[in-house]
Amino acid sequence: MSYPPPKYHGENGELNATYRPVTTAPEFTYANGNTVHYLATGASTNGQFGLYRWVMGPQPSGPDPHFHRSISESFFILSGSVRIYDGKRWIDTEPGDFVHVPEGGVHAFRNESGAPAEMLLHFAPGAPREAYFEGLPGLGSMTDDERAAFMLEHDTFWLS
Repeated sequence: MSYPPPKYHGENGELNATYRPVTTAPEFTYANGNTVHYLATGASTNGQFGLYRWVMGPQPSGPDPHFHRSISESFFILSGSVRIYDGKRWIDTEPGDFVHVPEGGVHAFRNESGAPAEMLLHFAPGAPREAYFEGLPGLGSMTDDERAAFMLEHDTFWLS
């Protein structure tokens, strides 16, 4: 594999870095208190990737096994222990652990530790996951057809 073709053709570089202090409030908070910090969205990275900090309280939470057709998903554990399903087994992770799931890979995650946990979620390419995260609380008020359309729109396919 080689480097991709250049996207920047200037001579002196640009002053275009972004900075997000750790004290920045989360962009989205769920009813159970879990939060999502939008560190780098697909829109802010020109579709290259999305990076989110997922902060979970001690109560059990997380999605069931599923897969994505168009995006890969990676998990980096910052604190606590998150159970991650790699399609074959549940792995009890610890800080510093990393799991990468290519497109089509079955996966899930749960905080079942009874303690808070925090991780980074990385999606590539940078799909607009923000609308998915923010739409999850409304699933219960959707019809079956609306829920199916929502999942299709957000490239999420659940296992039976």
